[in-house]
Amino acid sequence: MPEYRRHRVAGATYFFTVNLLDRRSRLLTERIGILRQAVSRVRILMLFHIDAWVVLPEHMHCLWTLSEGDGNFPKRWQAIKMAFSRSVTPGKPLSTSRRARGERGIWQRRYWEHTVRDDREYASHMDCIHFNPVKHGLAASAAEWEFSSFRSCVRQGLYPAEWTSVADTAGDWGERR
Repeated sequence: MPEYRRHRVAGATYFFTVNLLDRRSRLLTERIGILRQAVSRVRILMLFHIDAWVVLPEHMHCLWTLSEGDGNFPKRWQAIKMAFSRSVTPGKPLSTSRRARGERGIWQRRYWEHTVRDDREYASHMDCIHFNPVKHGLAASAAEWEFSSFRSCVRQGLYPAEWTSVADTAGDWGERR
């Protein structure tokens, strides 16, 4: 089996897409409090800045900036996934390979990441994150979706409150359709 290598740059900003194993699940929004606690605990132990985040029922997108000298985002994702998994009951029986690895069968094994290279990419990923609930038909506007950093970004002056759709929705940003 080939070894998967991630592009790690200390102090960089990264865009992530993380999916549940069962793409029909609603676990992330149903258990949003558990997810928030998991992220908060990991942020205390391993500092990182959350630039933007959106949680949908079965996947999430986020933009993180790591501390100078630190490029270890895989350790953070592992800790978040583990903390969340320990707090929820898995739904379906596990395959032999997942049981052998000690997995709970909640998350897809991998996630998609992209190192943000410039301000244009940063803005594009911010828009993608905040437009995602609209794209998936979960909300009529970014402001309507409660599991998003959009309202916080409006308070910071990064978006007008009535922002709806100037995002490039043609890209799949690591999502399966």
